[in-house]
Parts: sequence; structure tokens; C-alpha cells
Amino acid sequence: MFLMMNSKYFEGHQVPFIRERLLQLDESKYMYLQTAGFKDPTTSLIVSLIGGHFGIDRFMIGDTGIGVAKLLTCGGLGVWTIIDWFLIMGRTREINFERLQQVLM
Repeated sequence: MFLMMNSKYFEGHQVPFIRERLLQLDESKYMYLQTAGFKDPTTSLIVSLIGGHFGIDRFMIGDTGIGVAKLLTCGGLGVWTIIDWFLIMGRTREINFERLQQVLM
């Protein structure tokens, strides 16, 4: 059930691994899983399109170092901002997967 409702937060190749881990999960960790706070990749893209040159997209997903760098360089003079338009959704899914692994371990 969890995976069906939240599959957009993860890469397609990660889904079989997640499914296997969820089947082995005990009930005590299931509550932690519900409160993990996954970020929506589509929202990250929209924020990147609007405020990516200020690094807001990277701050939002927890990449504070890159966020500060983008803020100080105005998105790498725009180049870094444009590159992030193509990378931010994948990075958001990677961070969601890392959070999930922390809960499952």
C-alpha cells in the first residue's frame, strides 16, 4: 500500500528493492516510515524553475552546500540553474531513497 501511494518519490529501478524491504518490515518501523517526510520531485522542479538561481531548490531538498553556492553565484551565472532543471527531480528521488533506507535500517 505504501509503495503504491508513494512510487512517484522514487526511481523506477529502486521499487523492487523497496518492495522487498517493506515486506520484511516490522510494525514498529511502519510509523516512522509514514513520518519520513519525502519531497515531491515535481514540486522540486517547479521551485527550481522559479527560484533555482537563488538555490532555493537545493535548500528545499537538503543540499545546503550546493544551495549556498548557487545563492552566492546567482545559480552559477544561470548555467547551474539550467543544469538543475534537468537534474533536480532525480536528485530529489535519490534523497528520498536515502531517507527511506535510514528508516528501514
